[in-house]
Amino acid sequence: MKNESWPARNVHLWLSNDEGLYNLVEFALKEARNKDEAARLILTFLPDRTPDGIHKYTFSTVRAALNGW
Repeated sequence: MKNESWPARNVHLWLSNDEGLYNLVEFALKEARNKDEAARLILTFLPDRTPDGIHKYTFSTVRAALNGW
């Protein structure tokens, strides 16, 4: 996540530090054929914004967050 944008890093923080979101990511990565498909699956379960309200969950921020997985 070192070279990612602040929105992608914020999304990664939420996905990796919230137990429910972490479990969602793990499930999606097991079910999907690749990280693009996993990101799309994850987006179907997420609200519009991160819990702190700062950034929107988008395909690009979620997909970048999955680079660390």
